[in-house]
Amino acid sequence: MSSGRGLGEWVTELVEGFVASPNNSMNDKGEPAWDKPIVGFSNGADPIYDFYKKDIGSFFLIPIEFFRGTYPSVDARSEELTVISWVLPQTEATKVDHRKESQMPSERWARSRIFGEQVNVKLRRYVVEELEKAGYPAVAPMISPLWHEAMSEKYLFASAWSERHAAYAAGLGTFGLSDGLITSKGKAHRVGSVIAKIDIQATPRPYTDHYAYCLYYAKGTCGVCIKKCPAGAISIKGHEKHKCSDYVDTTRAFVEEHYHFKGYGCGFCQVGVPCESRIPEGIDL
Repeated sequence: MSSGRGLGEWVTELVEGFVASPNNSMNDKGEPAWDKPIVGFSNGADPIYDFYKKDIGSFFLIPIEFFRGTYPSVDARSEELTVISWVLPQTEATKVDHRKESQMPSERWARSRIFGEQVNVKLRRYVVEELEKAGYPAVAPMISPLWHEAMSEKYLFASAWSERHAAYAAGLGTFGLSDGLITSKGKAHRVGSVIAKIDIQATPRPYTDHYAYCLYYAKGTCGVCIKKCPAGAISIKGHEKHKCSDYVDTTRAFVEEHYHFKGYGCGFCQVGVPCESRIPEGIDL
């Protein structure tokens, strides 16, 4: 595994193997939370990370800041870092269930949001542990003490790291009208990432426009997610985070009463839309 290509294949196999194992569970429902993942890589010195910091806010931490904050005694330059990103697609069973609903989350969807994200947290830890055992210091930003929520002057709710923006940098997808990341497996998914001092070739970004895979922005058509949103939080102007967040909070009591665990969920803009499970037809690739 001396070459960047070989290391990339090894890391991809780590992620795929974990998701293929019993660790990928809906908890007591006895079925996997996620379908087969897709994995991509970006370089820590990619100028896009400096752009994110400038655009989102000074609180946003670029890869070298997360790394040095975690390993202050390890000598590292930005270009020596790789950001490993993965997308965990919803299973077909979860998407089928959720398409039948319109106001409150299906049980599988709520479980994937809570127990599926627990799988994602375990996956982050697993990748970090395996990298460190092989001699590559690593940190998972979303479970690092350095991660924190913040308010962006431009975007409102924000934080020190964004899994979706890292995935965009790694060539895994672009954004849509609802702010979801549209990937080759669609936008019904969760995303994760790890930063490591490891030499892996960056995945090419086959796009320059951050809305390239959205039919509304690319072609002036679709807008199905506008009608799907029970909160009225999506319009031709984009995604209103306050309305979205407030609506998601209303689902908590429903999930506890009907499914008997503490959880929540919405995601209606992610199913029953042309970009649910793929880059939509009509997009020029």
